[in-house]
Amino acid sequence: MARSGALAHPVEVLVNEFSKLPTIGPKTATRLAFHLLARPRSDVQALADAIIALKERVRFCSRCFAITEEDPCPLCTDPERDARVICVVAEAQDVHAIERSGAYRGLYHVLGGVISPMAGIGPEQLRIKELLERVRTEHPREIIVATDPDTEGEATAIYLSRLLQPLGVSVTRLAYGLPIGGDVEYADELTLAKALEGRRAM
Repeated sequence: MARSGALAHPVEVLVNEFSKLPTIGPKTATRLAFHLLARPRSDVQALADAIIALKERVRFCSRCFAITEEDPCPLCTDPERDARVICVVAEAQDVHAIERSGAYRGLYHVLGGVISPMAGIGPEQLRIKELLERVRTEHPREIIVATDPDTEGEATAIYLSRLLQPLGVSVTRLAYGLPIGGDVEYADELTLAKALEGRRAM
C-alpha cells in the first residue's frame, strides 16, 4: 500500500497488514487500526500476545492434521471417540464446525484443501496419501467425506471414493439439501435437487 501522507507511518503499516487478511479491504483495515488505536494498551497487548501464541504453540496433529497444542491431538487420543469412523474434511476449521454440532463422535482427517485445477491444487498437494495409509493401518469401517457441496468439493469426494472403495472401507458423503427452517419456495434448483436425491424413509 502506497503511503498517503495523511496517516502516521505505524498506522499505515498496520492497515497494510490487516488488508492482507481474508475479506478485509482497505476501509475495514483502516477502521480496525483506528479501533486498536483507541483501545487501552492492555487490550492491544493481549491481542498481540494471542497472535504470537497462535504461531508459537499451535501445530498440526501428526495423525489427523487438525490444529492442536499437543501431538497427537486430544481428539485422536480420546478413548471415547469411535476410531472405526473417520470424517474427512478440507480444512482444520471444518473440524471445529462439526464438533460444535455435538453429533459426531468419530475421528477426523484434514486434507488441507480440495482438488482445484484452476488454483493449481492437485491430489498430490493434499494429505490423501496419509489418509490411505491410515485406512490401511487403522482399518476403519467407514470414511465420511465432508467436503463442501461445490464443484471442487464434489470432485475431491469422487476422487477419494474411487481410491478408498477398493480398500474395503465404506465411503459415505454428508447429506445436504434444504436447511432446517428453510422454505421450499425460496430454495434454488441445485439445493432442491440434492434434497430430493438425499431423501430418506420416514
